[in-house]
Amino acid sequence: MAVPADPIIEEEEGEDEEVEGGGLTHHPSAPSHEVFFDLSTTVDPSYIISLIRKLLPLDSASRSTFSEVGSENPNRGEEEEEGDAPSVSVSNDGNVKSSSNKSENMDVDVSAEFSRGECEGTDVSVGESAWEEYGCVLWDLAASKTHAELMVDNLILEVLLANLLVCKSARVTEISIGIIGNLACHEVPMKHIISTKGLIEIIIDKLFLDDPQCLYETCRLLTAGLQSGESITWTEALQSEHVLCQILWIAENTLNHQLLEKIIGLILVILESQQIVMDALLPPMMKLGLANILISLLTFEISKLTSERIPERYSILDLILRAIEALSVLDDHSQEICSSTELFQLICDLVKFPDKVEVGNCCVTAAVLIANMLSDVPDHASRISEDLKLLGGLLDIFPFASDDVEARNALWNVIARILVRIREPEMSPSRVHHYVSVLVTKLDLIEDELLNQQVDSGDEQHTLCSGSAANARNASLGMIISILNNWTAEEENAKNNRNDEVPVSETDVKRLLDCCHKFYNYN
Repeated sequence: MAVPADPIIEEEEGEDEEVEGGGLTHHPSAPSHEVFFDLSTTVDPSYIISLIRKLLPLDSASRSTFSEVGSENPNRGEEEEEGDAPSVSVSNDGNVKSSSNKSENMDVDVSAEFSRGECEGTDVSVGESAWEEYGCVLWDLAASKTHAELMVDNLILEVLLANLLVCKSARVTEISIGIIGNLACHEVPMKHIISTKGLIEIIIDKLFLDDPQCLYETCRLLTAGLQSGESITWTEALQSEHVLCQILWIAENTLNHQLLEKIIGLILVILESQQIVMDALLPPMMKLGLANILISLLTFEISKLTSERIPERYSILDLILRAIEALSVLDDHSQEICSSTELFQLICDLVKFPDKVEVGNCCVTAAVLIANMLSDVPDHASRISEDLKLLGGLLDIFPFASDDVEARNALWNVIARILVRIREPEMSPSRVHHYVSVLVTKLDLIEDELLNQQVDSGDEQHTLCSGSAANARNASLGMIISILNNWTAEEENAKNNRNDEVPVSETDVKRLLDCCHKFYNYN
């Protein structure tokens, strides 16, 4: 929810509006001596503090506990420098909308209405709609480091914890966790989060809710925690088998594609975390069936791609492939992934997908995964040695990997493994013609790729003229040259037998031969 157009609290010279019974329609601003005014911000700190106060539970015990909201904190330290932080959840709508409309405060498009619970102990004069309004403003403001630090100094975490403990409303829970999720993107507030007694435990407990928007924000917060400098604390909170089982259950069963994207993103962060995090979380997750769940999800997404082509699902496909690719290079867990013939067939089918423009990144990851699997289980190569559609699909991927040297190397590695298995003396003229037809069709792609590698070879950081990558490329070029020469030698004799075959341009064959000769290393 966007910040109101005029958030600065100023002294009003008129009287405050009153409701029946003489009560004010809003809480008064905090006294000036109680507020930190040394902050560089366009929003008056007293306004932020007044919003925090409006979220206070009503019961006397809570009021006593939070009596320090807005008072000066003598222990407030200097601001710390921050590095890269996870993305915050912010909205762009200038109007605060009721909870029956779409939420503008999340990274997702929420189309479902929320069920209405009541917050036990929440001020009856501040109904859920008003609470939502104040909470959404704070949600947006928490994206700013300065505002976030002011909020935690004025006990917003304690206020939100109290609401999470007593409130039954899914919308209030979502907003509370959303605010904490934005606070978690900043270093100092993150330290406050992990030091607030009971807060991490109740956040973990929210994984067992059945509301997709609450689960979405919980996953976003956990992802931010694992990406922060406090990842060990979050790892310890997550390492219970009961919790990890719930994470995998959500991934396997949710029908909400925004939640699925966020939960797969959380799993990917675990797979890409520092070793101590992986050592604690990955073994039990593998025991609980992580590999099979990822393969099952991939099967579903590829079926959706080939049948319905829903753009909103492409990012999910990409995350699943990246998670599987991350698993394929982990020594202790790669075998379960790389030995799967089902998975190998799935990613080969993806590489052969004709319309790569919308899923180019997915196809690049699939090609890298094929290379990893062939490296671990060379026998897979026998299944693709004569797959001309796969060969053409691999060549089609080069433009999408133009900025990814490792991916291009992986592509050459797979192409080499296909071509070196060709036994030319045993190939019929018709089969040779089919190979040449595929290669000549991809002439421009091959030429552009070789020229790109020539440019990269002059870069000290991306030298491609040595090692296994150069060997794979050279082996591929050698086989292409051999196939083209074979075709040229047999071309006159074979002309009479090719009435039903697609003609191949001799000019294009010569051009491809010249290109391959230019880049082939005869040494």
